[in-house]
Amino acid sequence: MDGAWWPYSRDAVAELPGLIAAVDQRLGRITLRIGVHPDTWQRIPRRIPARGRQVRVGWSGHTDPRVIVLFFAADEPVALLVIPPGTPAGPAEATLRLTTRDTAGLTADAVRTLAYPPPGFDPHATAAGSPARRERKGGAVTGQRAQLSTTRPSAPR
Repeated sequence: MDGAWWPYSRDAVAELPGLIAAVDQRLGRITLRIGVHPDTWQRIPRRIPARGRQVRVGWSGHTDPRVIVLFFAADEPVALLVIPPGTPAGPAEATLRLTTRDTAGLTADAVRTLAYPPPGFDPHATAAGSPARRERKGGAVTGQRAQLSTTRPSAPR
């Protein structure tokens, strides 16, 4: 997981333009394509308008429905854990804070377990068996992209 995103709704037409703009600005990259799970989103368009271009939207029922992936021209994709729109502020903000740490390489389940630990959970035992650092082609990924997480504005749109 490279970060988290807490949208206001499951309406892809309403939510994806803001995500694209935020990711482009924060990473200094240009999003070319977004991958979503079709059962998670409503009104999934084929393309989303974004600063002088159209971003393609792809969907697959074989992907994790809790994750959205953004693709760029030459860089590795960014995978974001989608915090469900109806999630109370406390747990959602805990997840956002957690993903600003070094969570690259963790699965959606691992991030959620760290954000909402069950009774008796030992995070150090999990960290040893599933490090947040992993090797990829071209070098190690340690969480430099986790800064995508932000808190949600307090006033709804």
